Amino acid sequence: MSNEYYDFCRDAYKAEYDKSMTELKSRISSNITDNKLDELDREAQKAAIRIAFTKALKHFHNEHVAELWKAIYRAHLFRKSGISDLDTISKVISADQSWKKSSGHAFEEMVKELSALALYGTDVEIILQRDLNTLIKAGELYNEPRDISWLKEQIKANIFDLFAIVTIEGKKKCFGCVQAKTSIRDRVTRDREPSLHAMQSFFWSVVLVLDGDFLKLPKFVNMINGGSVEFPENGWHGMYVLSVDEQKDRIYPITMDFEIFKSHALQAAERWKTQRQWLDAAWKAD
Repeated sequence: MSNEYYDFCRDAYKAEYDKSMTELKSRISSNITDNKLDELDREAQKAAIRIAFTKALKHFHNEHVAELWKAIYRAHLFRKSGISDLDTISKVISADQSWKKSSGHAFEEMVKELSALALYGTDVEIILQRDLNTLIKAGELYNEPRDISWLKEQIKANIFDLFAIVTIEGKKKCFGCVQAKTSIRDRVTRDREPSLHAMQSFFWSVVLVLDGDFLKLPKFVNMINGGSVEFPENGWHGMYVLSVDEQKDRIYPITMDFEIFKSHALQAAERWKTQRQWLDAAWKAD
């Protein structure tokens, strides 16, 4: 990358970001909260990227457009991280992506293991998505064809992380869909929609979360429990969180013994076996 490109883009980006941030802050009369500051930062950096890139295109007469975009990207990363070396930045990004992928899978495995300990000796088990796929391919899942078709769609879309299985007279049947997230704040809207569809198809739909910090905001509580103008219906049958202490309607604190989760899983399995038509979104475990 040409130093001339980078120097120009870095200076343009910084100037536009500082200008935009100053203007945005001037419009706020009250104290600026951390959440509001994050929002302003996102707006300012979008403006800085757009305007700096436009200026670079004009200045360099549209030469090497891709290089100019990379220069803006490098300037942005430098502002956010203080790191100017691209090789170092690439390694950090790669390590972060690797952590997110590995830690997510590790959490799913942990949920499977802890639920196995809690549910030992019952007719219910929690299995990973790949295990469900294996059962279906082997012809060892005995749900109705319509269920099988729906479950295949969920596997293909990689929506749910684990599934709840009940064994009836020696035959395994899937009765529930489970999401397991180390942090769900940025994806809660996306993850809620498939959960609604699962409940509409009379499957037990729950989510286990490690970091429940996002639940400090009423919006997210409403997305789970329902009862608000924006979210009149609950988004899951239940959310089980390792980092909260008190129950809030369908939001349950959970410890490593998974006792609450076990109780609810067994109740849901029984309802699915005997009165599946009533395992709709309104159903709630005792």
